[in-house]
Amino acid sequence: MELKDIAAFKATPQIREQLEKFGIKKAYAEGSVIIQEHHYINAIPIVLIGSIRVMRVDDDGRELLLYYIKAGESCIMSFLSGLHQDTSKIKAVAEEDTEILFIPIEKVSLLIKEYPEWLDYIFKLYHKRFEELLEVVNAVAFKKLDERLLDFIKTKANLNQSKEIHITHEQIANELGSARVVVSRLLKQLEEDGVITLGRNKIFLV
Repeated sequence: MELKDIAAFKATPQIREQLEKFGIKKAYAEGSVIIQEHHYINAIPIVLIGSIRVMRVDDDGRELLLYYIKAGESCIMSFLSGLHQDTSKIKAVAEEDTEILFIPIEKVSLLIKEYPEWLDYIFKLYHKRFEELLEVVNAVAFKKLDERLLDFIKTKANLNQSKEIHITHEQIANELGSARVVVSRLLKQLEEDGVITLGRNKIFLV
């Protein structure tokens, strides 16, 4: 897929031409690690097909889901780390089979100087991610885990455009920063309340 085919990527033909000229396409299977924490960022990813989940990992290996990156979007955390020649503070994993256009960081800086529309794209992404991170902070600080769990299921269903979600209890626990036994108990309660139906490694949102 080309950038011009992505409805969400509202860039001028000149910028798209430059990005496709400088960019390197790579394909990743579902579950592949695209960006690893503590690694230096040499290129900024723009999702062409599929989606990526971005997580924060603590010293004990526990993960917390921060946000998703969909087609036409990029990772602002990678952008900031790359520009400041710093290591990545996040882990990015392919949520599904995904194709990415990687823009070398030196070309990103060049585009900022030459195309104000590209800088506007970056600022809009920054604003969106900032709001999403505020939602994460709000959820962790003020919402009960059962509320966060239901929000998580609804977000997954919306992302996959399907009410059937293929995921294990262990995966959900990892992304919510909780324990599997706690997530399993809450999922069972949601099923008893008629909100979801549970299957083997899948959840159906009623």
